[in-house]
Amino acid sequence: MQPRSAAERREDLVALYKEARGCVLCPLAEGRTQVVFGNGDSDADLMFVGEGPGFHEDQQGLPFVGRAGQLLDELLGEIGLDRSKVFVANVVKCRPPGNRDPQPDEIESCRPYLWKQVELIEPDVVCTLGNFATKLLTRSSRGITQVAGKPQEGEVGGRRVVLYPLFHPAAALRTPATRERLREDFARLPELLAAVRRPADTGPEPEPAAAPQLGLFG
Repeated sequence: MQPRSAAERREDLVALYKEARGCVLCPLAEGRTQVVFGNGDSDADLMFVGEGPGFHEDQQGLPFVGRAGQLLDELLGEIGLDRSKVFVANVVKCRPPGNRDPQPDEIESCRPYLWKQVELIEPDVVCTLGNFATKLLTRSSRGITQVAGKPQEGEVGGRRVVLYPLFHPAAALRTPATRERLREDFARLPELLAAVRRPADTGPEPEPAAAPQLGLFG
């Protein structure tokens, strides 16, 4: 199969977003304000996967826009990255009532969307934020406290990636020690990206292809 261009993959990502907006595969659809599909660079080397939308995300239709998102932006800035250069998504695309944990059937209903996002974006490194994302993508029952900061090879959406489990920024807001641990693990990201970066990434970046702007991903 011939490799697909970034513009072609982005076009399919836009189509997937439109499909997700009408999704009614699980009960979460009944209480949502908006589907929170994800946003960022549609050709990013680095992707973050959290748990699910909260109140502010549900209202704005964008992931990580509350205090946890502010911390994520801060940590990215400390390693010289901007949110617009990565892609951020969640395990479930609709807010669980009262911000409760997503249920297994809800996670399973939403999983194909996440798998397809990884297939289309083609990241090299996927950071799993917290227990739910880590257990789903690593296909393991081991919790985040056991695996945080330990890169491992994995397969998501038919693509081989490096999975890098991290504590969720929301947990870091509650506990200073967790926040410091998260900052230390973030500091190792540039070295990890450099080690696994695609050979094509070593050359000059091509001019971005023109594409419709949805305010969700570039």
